[in-house]
Amino acid sequence: MDTPPDVIGRAGLVLRVLAGHEPHGATTSVVARETGLARPTAHRLLTSLQEQGFADRQKATGRWLLGPELYLLGAAAQPRYDITHLAQAHVRRLAEATGESAFFSARRGDETVCLIREDGSFPIRSHVLHEGIRFPLGVASAGLVILAYLPDREATAYLAQADLEARFGHDHATAAVKRRIGQARRDGWVLNPGLIVEGSWGMGAAVFDPDGRPAWALSLTGIERRFGKDRRGRLGELLLREAHALTTAIGRARPEPRA
Repeated sequence: MDTPPDVIGRAGLVLRVLAGHEPHGATTSVVARETGLARPTAHRLLTSLQEQGFADRQKATGRWLLGPELYLLGAAAQPRYDITHLAQAHVRRLAEATGESAFFSARRGDETVCLIREDGSFPIRSHVLHEGIRFPLGVASAGLVILAYLPDREATAYLAQADLEARFGHDHATAAVKRRIGQARRDGWVLNPGLIVEGSWGMGAAVFDPDGRPAWALSLTGIERRFGKDRRGRLGELLLREAHALTTAIGRARPEPRA
């Protein structure tokens, strides 16, 4: 993970790492390792964030968590950014119709963030995804399908600097990701055949903002045998149907600009 040179950039990086470790928290050493910061630097930033209410620390374990001030700021920004109230019903329908775990993720810069998880009735589940977890674009079903529907020039520029192979293995080499992008554009949805955790498969479909850009994704995850060739077509249809319906709902709910 590239470390921003400025203080605000580093603080933002620390907060994103903490978000990925909710609700159990992260130690100072874990924050340092995942941000690429020296441990004393990470500790100074965490302490400063705690003083401002942006981070909190468990007395019993010493683990760091997101702080209460972030909740208040998020509540203030919620009317402009939060569409989970629109997405919830679509995620629930996918979980009920398929029996798998269903998710709603949002693009944030070069990453996707899981915002909603709804478990289906099938008793064996994948636990790779949970609310708050982040993956780079091109990784996991949500990140791959969003990348697939970005303009060619934008997707190519991203892959040139992301170096996904170094972080996630040869299955995420640029050529391999480009092949999956091509397949996603032909099918309309993506398949993740256990590329992050062996045996944990997933599928995803993009959700578009009112300007036609891929900004969110709906996805399903489960064990390999639940994503066989005989079932993928039906799962893809369900994903595309709910993704289209959610895209339409978002477009209708877009607030009018103030005079």
